[in-house]
Amino acid sequence: MGEALKCAWANMKLKADLKVKIVEFYFKKTDGTLRQAFGTLKEGLIGETKGTGRKPNKNLQVYWDTEKEEYRCFKKCNLVRFSK
Repeated sequence: MGEALKCAWANMKLKADLKVKIVEFYFKKTDGTLRQAFGTLKEGLIGETKGTGRKPNKNLQVYWDTEKEEYRCFKKCNLVRFSK
């Protein structure tokens, strides 16, 4: 239970930081490798948003990848760490 709360808290802090700046963070990909990402959700830094008609998945964190210049996502439970 403690690990789940730590993960939830880290995801809340990451989402708050993504809204105000570019953040460096790490997450475990589905193949088990570690991925370093630089992302943001800050207006003015992200690309055009188009509706996909899909329901939002509360288990995924969506972010604008500043290196690939496109939207990406990862499972929230796979967040490893992020830099402040």
